[in-house]
Amino acid sequence: MRNRTLADLDRVVALGGGHGLGRVMSSLSSLGSRLTGIVTTTDNGGSTGRIRRSEGGIAWGDMRNCINQLITEPSVASAMFEYRFGGNGELSGHNLGNLMLKALDHLSVRPLEAINLIRNLLKVEASLIPMSEQPVDLMAIDQEGHEVYGEVNIDQLPLPPQELMLSPSVSATREAVQAIGEADLILIGPGSFYTSLLPALLLSDVAQALRRTPAPMVYIGNLGRELSPAAASLTLAKKLDILEHYVGKPVIDAVVVGPKVDTANIGNRVVIQEPLEASDIRYRHDRQLLRDALEKAIQALG
Repeated sequence: MRNRTLADLDRVVALGGGHGLGRVMSSLSSLGSRLTGIVTTTDNGGSTGRIRRSEGGIAWGDMRNCINQLITEPSVASAMFEYRFGGNGELSGHNLGNLMLKALDHLSVRPLEAINLIRNLLKVEASLIPMSEQPVDLMAIDQEGHEVYGEVNIDQLPLPPQELMLSPSVSATREAVQAIGEADLILIGPGSFYTSLLPALLLSDVAQALRRTPAPMVYIGNLGRELSPAAASLTLAKKLDILEHYVGKPVIDAVVVGPKVDTANIGNRVVIQEPLEASDIRYRHDRQLLRDALEKAIQALG
């Protein structure tokens, strides 16, 4: 495995939600169909939350965000997909991409088929798989032992929750489990720690697949401060502890983080620590810098 590069890998799998996962996938989009994203589906805020409350189904917002960032050929279709209604009528604030995915969900047999139809329409090569195809919410037990229901409320917790779980208990999308099993490299992050990165790990079949895989696993840290007070209080070492607690064994082989992150007490892991910020938005990863950092991680793990 000496000096492997990203180009040598047949299957790269990235886990996460919305902006973070989309950024990782767009930075690796040259891998084309060798790249798979497993997308969190527990969002209950904004347009997505409103659609879920009125129509049921899985949360489409993070999936839409990933697709947006993978569109390489702007078209009328992509402009439609990204369109958000203004004004103050019933459609105000709704994203047309969310509504399109929901409509396809009604028309087709499986959410995964709806995603594949949109990917074909927008010429997105990378695969995108919802973590589960069953409607599910995130639930936490806070420090006082109270149940806190839904992503939006969990992100407002002042202190780290004692425990996270999915409600109801659902199964993972079988293609997601299969993708992890076939992966040569697995990436987790960046993203909101409690509400974008952990939900997929709470699926028992995803956790089991991550325990079993021989593929190296890389954690990509956030650049900006977490909006969630509870998550913002966690050190990198603590985040890795929590993440591996839910997976069920130590699995993270390397971390890719910005220069300001404290990398103390993270054990015997490869650390790639360098400037990763995009010049336009400071808390977003620059696609090329992120790709270069991942190349270094792969070489060091080789």
